[in-house]
Amino acid sequence: MILLDLQLPDAHGLSALLSLQAHAPTTRIVIVSATEKPSSIEAARALGAAGYLFKSLPLDTIAAQLRAIDGGQSIFPPADAALATSDLKARLDTLSPAQLTVLMALADGRSNKEIARELDVTEATIKAHLTAAFRKLGVSNRTQALLTIQPVIGR
Repeated sequence: MILLDLQLPDAHGLSALLSLQAHAPTTRIVIVSATEKPSSIEAARALGAAGYLFKSLPLDTIAAQLRAIDGGQSIFPPADAALATSDLKARLDTLSPAQLTVLMALADGRSNKEIARELDVTEATIKAHLTAAFRKLGVSNRTQALLTIQPVIGR
């Protein structure tokens, strides 16, 4: 199990979740955060986190929830934004892992060149992933894509 704090200096928000999933695909990843925004909770769920725990919970509660997650359960606080993000989740589910990784890096403000360098691929590959992601999201450019995924990235 990996515990991930989204506020770490090198975490880059939910793209850190995607990066960890790529490096440890069979490991359960739990977000432990002070951010209690419904959009962040639902985004973590949509992107495949095993749970989302608030840092403000009593230590005994966190320990019990971590044991439950270790036992195979998924633990998320109730999120009122679930209905609003269900369509977006369906569209995000159509993206390949590479397309989603590139899209989240874009949301973190990285350029195509920076993303290509980080993923050790060419800029042309990044452009191809973005073009495919735009088509699947029903948008035609970077700005529209970022606005579309805004509820997921919580910005």
